[in-house]
Amino acid sequence: MEPYSDELLWLVICGFVVAFVLAFGIGANDVANSFGTSVGSKVLTLTQACILATIFEIAGAVLIGYKVSDTMRKGILDVTLYDDGGERLLAAGCLAALIAGAAWLIIATALRLPVSGTHSVVGATVGFTLVAKGPIGIRWSTLGAIVLSWFISPALSGTVSAVLYWFVRRFILRASQPLAAGLKALPFFYGATIAVNVVSVVLDGPKLLAMDNIPLWMALSGSVAVGALGAIGVCAFLVPYYKRRFVPPPVNFTLGLSNGDSCDTIARGELGRLSTMKMPIAVEFDTPPPRSDKGPEGSAWSIECEIRNTRLAAITPNSSAAPLLRSSSPAPPVAPPPPPPDALRLFSFLQVLTATFGAFAHGGNDVSNAIGPLVALWLLYTEGGAHARAETPLAILVFGGVGIALGLWLWGRRVIRTVGEDLTSITPDTGFTIELGAALTVLIASKAGLPISTTHCKVGSVVCVGYFSEKSVDWSLFRNIIFAWVVTVPAVAATAALAMLALEAFVV
Repeated sequence: MEPYSDELLWLVICGFVVAFVLAFGIGANDVANSFGTSVGSKVLTLTQACILATIFEIAGAVLIGYKVSDTMRKGILDVTLYDDGGERLLAAGCLAALIAGAAWLIIATALRLPVSGTHSVVGATVGFTLVAKGPIGIRWSTLGAIVLSWFISPALSGTVSAVLYWFVRRFILRASQPLAAGLKALPFFYGATIAVNVVSVVLDGPKLLAMDNIPLWMALSGSVAVGALGAIGVCAFLVPYYKRRFVPPPVNFTLGLSNGDSCDTIARGELGRLSTMKMPIAVEFDTPPPRSDKGPEGSAWSIECEIRNTRLAAITPNSSAAPLLRSSSPAPPVAPPPPPPDALRLFSFLQVLTATFGAFAHGGNDVSNAIGPLVALWLLYTEGGAHARAETPLAILVFGGVGIALGLWLWGRRVIRTVGEDLTSITPDTGFTIELGAALTVLIASKAGLPISTTHCKVGSVVCVGYFSEKSVDWSLFRNIIFAWVVTVPAVAATAALAMLALEAFVV
């Protein structure tokens, strides 16, 4: 097919319109992965989260979203079947994929269910390929790995986040002095967070920044060096600042005197304070109430009600109530006191830092879901072949980034509330472990070649950390989310197949 063929122009125009709707749906649904926990823990307001997400999602889309045509295929589409006259069929399939993905993400967002944009595009690709070329056009091994990721992603990420939370709770939040323990560990946490997020960006990173050919050893060593510098900076500047802000000044418990005070003045003040207090003059002894006023004879419940609702009656050694009190069950163990709020505030900026890196990586990865089929369609139109290898136009990357940002601003609060508030209660300490655990899991799995979903990782971490932190988890909501994950690929595939059947009548 000749480049810039008029036969494909209407498909390209429709593709741009539908791709913007798909980007809108991804912004409304998937961006909740990055900042949902930060909003839920009240570290950021919704407006602040939207501003940061807009900046870093678009930056990620422009800097690391250049691999969109390969990402769109996900290794599941055999494009060689569309050589020699099949270009129009492939173009129609790209439009069908955009239609199906956009419809599913809009429906899921309306239901406040976080689903995977990546799996939506994969399902759409399977759907139109089955109609266009049959089962032979699909790489089933890749699809099987994606199905396994429905279970691997949340379990692996949840385990990593739960282990991180156990360390934070064991060695910081339940220490004898949580704030002091947190200040000692703060440089390490910052260094590890910075190193993990930097290596996720640098390794096989932006081509525009000449990071695509950096070897593994250089990416790892450079990230560790940057993390170490960050830890040194935190130790030199941030820890002293937090000490001045949160740690109270020492008090002289020996005298407790300020300048100008004397022991005589303090003694007279204490004596005057004690003289104004109402002291009991006599002790009242009440006789036990009649047996008819109680519950069943010998009932421990009746005594408990008497204690709660009336003045406690006098109990003598001959009282019938005395044996019941002696034989009552021991008091339950006292729960450990909650950590001081100042100790939790130490994790606030760490959570924002990880969420910001996550937004940058998400913009680079998920802009491909929004515009990947559009880029494939555009390259078919401009080069006339299914094996187009030209660079992705920068304008299309910005186009997808703007659509994602607009969806976040206008509709993103729905899924943000599901991830950050409805599933479980999130605090800065649990939010930090959720963000870092999910980021670490996505980094390791993606570099190992596992088709893992950021959405599944984040939801799995939220549920696991909420459970292990002894917070209430909405299991019915989690069940609905799991169901939405399972039906994503078949539902989108069916929609794409129907759209492809309708489009074939116009292109064949």
